[in-house]
Amino acid sequence: MPNFSIGVDLGGTNLRIAAVEEQGSLLEKISLGTRVTLGRDHVINDMCDAVQHLTAKYKDLATLEGIGIGVPGIIDMRTGMIRESPNLPGWADSPVRSEIEKRLGTRVILDNDANVAAFGEKWLGAARNFDDVAMLTLGTGVGGGIVLDGRIWHGMVGMAGEFGHITVEPEGQLCGCGNRGCLEQYASATAVVRMAHEAIANGEAVELAAAASNNPEFSAKAVYNLAIQGDESARRIFRHVGRSLGIVLAALVNSLNLPIYVIGGGVSSAWDAFSPSIFEELRQRSMVYAATAPSDPLSDATGASAKVDPGAGRKTIITRALLGSDAGLYGAARLPMVAR
Repeated sequence: MPNFSIGVDLGGTNLRIAAVEEQGSLLEKISLGTRVTLGRDHVINDMCDAVQHLTAKYKDLATLEGIGIGVPGIIDMRTGMIRESPNLPGWADSPVRSEIEKRLGTRVILDNDANVAAFGEKWLGAARNFDDVAMLTLGTGVGGGIVLDGRIWHGMVGMAGEFGHITVEPEGQLCGCGNRGCLEQYASATAVVRMAHEAIANGEAVELAAAASNNPEFSAKAVYNLAIQGDESARRIFRHVGRSLGIVLAALVNSLNLPIYVIGGGVSSAWDAFSPSIFEELRQRSMVYAATAPSDPLSDATGASAKVDPGAGRKTIITRALLGSDAGLYGAARLPMVAR
């Protein structure tokens, strides 16, 4: 049996731990709730207990390479400290890596959750035939990660890939980062729900209003369901999502000229509702994309990119992620394998 490592996806709601062998086969996955209200030590205890369970189960069959952990927030890559994590209150400026290494007695690598999701898609997902990829993750917020020459690009202090805070509306919605008009305010699940409530308040969305009044947990998925049923107000919201993504992707294509850009996260399940607007915007805003676009970008975007020969045609691929919520788990597990 090949060596294995353990990947951890540490979110504000869910904590998932997986043992993955070095060829990419999933050995076992454990899913828990992240009990953040009980404090950092309690969450770390839950994580370490699950890691020790998996380590004990497979250690006689293969050698453990290490532990990789994806965390939502800003990581000091040199020290392994979490500098800031809005989804993990009380974790700021904490030496998480050293604490976990002491408890487990093995190497631990921390990285941003969007970075490891991009790494997972590069290893086993939509970008597996490419050494260079940028990924946008559309969830409660909008994250991003860049892989260059097969390795995560962290930038100077580990903060590269903050695509969610690129401005798409200069005087737009106030963002939690202090800026106005960030992509996060127009392409996240939170943004979709906000725009739906704005449309309802304006009296222009009868079906949305009905859906919201009948569902106390009215969500981006509910808006998407109306969009695919043809409701114009819901479709308009997803056109706005696509336009905003297109603006940012055009800037990335013009700046980076990478072969592939991947869209993941929960909101990516609404791909058919917003992707036409992405490609319309891209062709208008990026001469690089216009010169390198596939003849049928929507076809490539539905999975064909995984089969594309990276040396054939030299086209710019914009596509959906393939690994879903497991991208971060696989990417985190991959970290110790490439840090030998």
